[in-house]
Amino acid sequence: MKHALIVFFLMMSVIAKSQVRMNQLGFYPNAPKVAIVVTKDSADAGFTIVSASNNKVVYNGKLSALQHSSNSSLQTRTADFSKFKTPGKYFVAVKGVENSYPFTISKNVNYVAAVASLKGYYYQRVSMPLYEKYAGKWARPAGHPDTAVLIHASAATTERPEGTVISCPGGWYDAGDYNKYIVNSGITMGTLLSAYEDFSGYFDTLKTNIPEEGNGVPDILNEVIYNLRWMLTMQDPNDGGVYNKCTNAAFDGMVMPGVTKLPRYVLQKGTAATLDFAAVTAQAARIFKKFSAQLPGLADSCEKAALAAWQWALKNPNVRYDQNAINKQFSPKITTGGYGDGRFVDEGCWAAAELFATTKDGQYLYELRKYINDPMTLPNWGNVSGLGIYTLLRNSKALDLSSSETEMLKRKVLSFANAYVEAIPSNAFKTVMGKSKADFNWGSNSNAANQGIALINAYLLSKDKKYLDAALTNLDYILGRNATGYCFLTGVGTKSTMNPHHRPSVADGIVEPVPGLLAGGPNPGRQDGCKYEFLEPETCYLDESCSYASNEIAINWNAPMVYLSNAIEALQDKL
Repeated sequence: MKHALIVFFLMMSVIAKSQVRMNQLGFYPNAPKVAIVVTKDSADAGFTIVSASNNKVVYNGKLSALQHSSNSSLQTRTADFSKFKTPGKYFVAVKGVENSYPFTISKNVNYVAAVASLKGYYYQRVSMPLYEKYAGKWARPAGHPDTAVLIHASAATTERPEGTVISCPGGWYDAGDYNKYIVNSGITMGTLLSAYEDFSGYFDTLKTNIPEEGNGVPDILNEVIYNLRWMLTMQDPNDGGVYNKCTNAAFDGMVMPGVTKLPRYVLQKGTAATLDFAAVTAQAARIFKKFSAQLPGLADSCEKAALAAWQWALKNPNVRYDQNAINKQFSPKITTGGYGDGRFVDEGCWAAAELFATTKDGQYLYELRKYINDPMTLPNWGNVSGLGIYTLLRNSKALDLSSSETEMLKRKVLSFANAYVEAIPSNAFKTVMGKSKADFNWGSNSNAANQGIALINAYLLSKDKKYLDAALTNLDYILGRNATGYCFLTGVGTKSTMNPHHRPSVADGIVEPVPGLLAGGPNPGRQDGCKYEFLEPETCYLDESCSYASNEIAINWNAPMVYLSNAIEALQDKL
């Protein structure tokens, strides 16, 4: 075993020297095929595509001119072999640099990543054991039961005073920690539900080997339901407001889930959490009506919960979750993630859009028209209005939007996407990701995936292939065509993230990390204080478990990866 590990790490050391950066899985036969060579050599040079089975050259090409990256001191040359379409296993050879790792040209080439990123949620499940049949060597006992959670003083009401015991089991661990947050579940669930709405035919047959498989509900929705049922327990039945999170007072150490037995609390209700909840449950109600036989009453329960949450938000339009203020007033002090948000226009837009799409009630359209002319922005947990725009356009034929409003929203998305497409030629890695240094922040890989979603939506609206090709560049980025040379999805590719800031991956004694989890990605902010070898925006990534600023995982980062990778698989024949 020890010898095998030594060989493994020596192999990884050699791979790490590779200057050829590409999607480590490979390429679809008819799709664009690009590899990037990191080099300082400006001499005219060529590259070859070589068969991995017999070392025969099957394609000759010329490298592009040398290009300086605007996001680091790296210089690159592009190997474009899009004309080569023969299925098989190959590697790229360039004189003077290490050969690339092997890659495949085939149909369904990104299927492994698409399924893994969705299956990643199963490994984050709270309150249930993960059996070997489904989890393989990452099987583990159940984590936190969350059947006896305390009302924190910040959340106390007459009906539920401080210390009241409630039950809120299930859901997903949010990130590398063991807590559950409504705000971050909001964008996560909205993205996964939207993936299903946009590609329901594809997802209806996608299997991920989870316990619910075969119950007549698609696996992506089975996984969503596991978190949805937890979310429903986070709504106060007395007034419709939603608690911000279910959490320990402080983060657990690097131990397996359930090892610690510290008290768990639900925290203050807030406008952001409640509106995110309203949006998710309204969208869920719309989708699960289709599965009323398999899930009796769930759609109705979701719609009822959404309406109650909306009414609470109307009465409480500006309740900010401010953890610092809470800790000055109440005990115990809470030091886990805050997901504090002081601006609620975007949540209001998204919730109104989902409620309007589900109920067709004009009161929500009235609310929407307050926000409908606001600029398009890339969704993140603190700015979710873009999800509302996607929903309005997705359901435009069934909604009472004027043709001018629909066209305005369509132009907004296409203009937003065009700015990404136009930036590709000037990028040294020929991806949408890296349009500016601002792309590289905490959770930068979710920026790449969410940019891909924007481009997929532009494609669905226009059927213009340029948007689909552009979205593919960002999937290629996440899977290896980037300045670090890493595939950022655990368990996928030849050189992928091995040491994420993820408690089970650290504590389980298994060399390989839990699979299917997207690392945060390059982040020059380095908020964790770890020692980074590279400090420039696109290279500032550290594959060490201490690096929560660049190497943590999170459910809201995996969700756009699920959408992007599965959308590309669903649309591969259009590439």
